Amino acid sequence: MTSGDPVAPVTVCSWLSAHGTSCAETFGFVTGAANVWLVTRESIWSWPLGVLNAVFYMVVFARTGLYSDTGLQVVFFTLSLYGWWHWWRGGPQHEPVVVTRTPRRLALVLGAIVVVTWVLLATITSRIPGAALPWLDAILVAISLVAQWMMTRKLLENWLLWIAVDVVYIGLFINRGLPLTAVLYTVFLGLATLGFFRWRKSAAQHEAVS
Repeated sequence: MTSGDPVAPVTVCSWLSAHGTSCAETFGFVTGAANVWLVTRESIWSWPLGVLNAVFYMVVFARTGLYSDTGLQVVFFTLSLYGWWHWWRGGPQHEPVVVTRTPRRLALVLGAIVVVTWVLLATITSRIPGAALPWLDAILVAISLVAQWMMTRKLLENWLLWIAVDVVYIGLFINRGLPLTAVLYTVFLGLATLGFFRWRKSAAQHEAVS
């Protein structure tokens, strides 16, 4: 390069890209961590952050071939809008929703939905060129989808599902070259554990009152 050659400006996004991450992943990290922390505190303001987080991770996962996870973010976007409304006005007499335990019959139905969703997603995405680990990706997405719906209904056991998938996702994101997202899911794992104990206490308090 001579002294007369133009020098490309260094932007934040280009610097992040040169260091193994991206603007989308970084913003996803920030909004995701804030979102889950607020969920553990039963704050309705977790949901608008969930909407933003879904948008950022649509971009991240599409770029890395995790197509089931890309589609999951579209569902998360929709469920975040629904959860925002449901937590605010979805209870009896349009009151805020409280934490409850998952009925056994509903748990069986949700388990069947996980299996069906897993097989369908894996069958479809395994045929897409460039798909990464489609069967593993699909089962994680299926469980995450059910866990997210359970969260919108404030069902306590959603946290147990999140703990299980977070453990596997950490390894998956390391494998796919997404170190910042792997760190984020490590944070998610800790927050999911905290959320379970906080929500269990909240459920016990509501049960005692009722």
